[in-house]
Amino acid sequence: MKLRQIEIFHAVYVTGSVSAAARVLNISQPSVTKILRYAETSLGLSLFERTKGRLVPTEDAHELFLEVAEVQKRVDQLRRASRNLRFGQGRTLRVSVLPSLGLGAIPDAVTAFLAKHEGVSLELHTAHHDDMVRKLYERETDLVISYDVPSTAPVGFDVLGTGELVAVYKPGAIQCAAPRMPLNALEGHRFITTVKSGPMGNLLSEELAQTGVMLNDVVSSQTFFVAAALVRSGAGVSIVDSFTAQATATPDIAFKPLQPPIPFNVYAIYLQNRPPSKLATVLLKHLKSAFQAYRKFL
Repeated sequence: MKLRQIEIFHAVYVTGSVSAAARVLNISQPSVTKILRYAETSLGLSLFERTKGRLVPTEDAHELFLEVAEVQKRVDQLRRASRNLRFGQGRTLRVSVLPSLGLGAIPDAVTAFLAKHEGVSLELHTAHHDDMVRKLYERETDLVISYDVPSTAPVGFDVLGTGELVAVYKPGAIQCAAPRMPLNALEGHRFITTVKSGPMGNLLSEELAQTGVMLNDVVSSQTFFVAAALVRSGAGVSIVDSFTAQATATPDIAFKPLQPPIPFNVYAIYLQNRPPSKLATVLLKHLKSAFQAYRKFL
């Protein structure tokens, strides 16, 4: 089948009619019918039967759709990549960040960068770990700022800085005079768990398993700044990344690094065949400075 025939077949199969497929593809109904007939002739198969005014896929069509769906998905990805490449030209940088990193260090770096680069624009997108590589492949973004480097994708990375997991709590809720808080000091308190928050959650889960500390989970949050907000409202205590803790710090919330420390890196991730541009490299320097400044608070 030719690519256009695949596209027509896919649209008719999904929408259930020639007219609907024509609207989706922005072409005429006769064109859809003509190309669909060509596809059936070239395959030697009947793909649809008309029943009560609707086109009903045949068994052969069901089998073919399983193969065609993946091809169409790749075509759609290519179109999005082409569109994003076209709109991303010029002095525009697109950066995807984890929600927990978008509260303090990233805004500080962006502000410093823009102050020295008139005429440059930045697009900041929210990224989640499972979506990072797709955004890079489809050119939705130039860089991803994350805690984790995908091990199975052809990506390169720069280390921007380091952070730690820290305990957050209402002042006076936990009595600990030491500069670092042992995990077992959190036992017996209502705990807002973040163990489902991706790589950072995995780090915490592994440490709890190794130390044998049992926490009283009352709320589960996949987002660190939501966990910090819950602490501020009095829902319990929690463990979040140091960047979230510093960015959300107010007189009515306290935080301390843990004992033993649970450190992590912050990475700038990009495709190996599309390394950072000169402009992006300058932004990375500002990011490194911003993360270093946040590190001094610990």
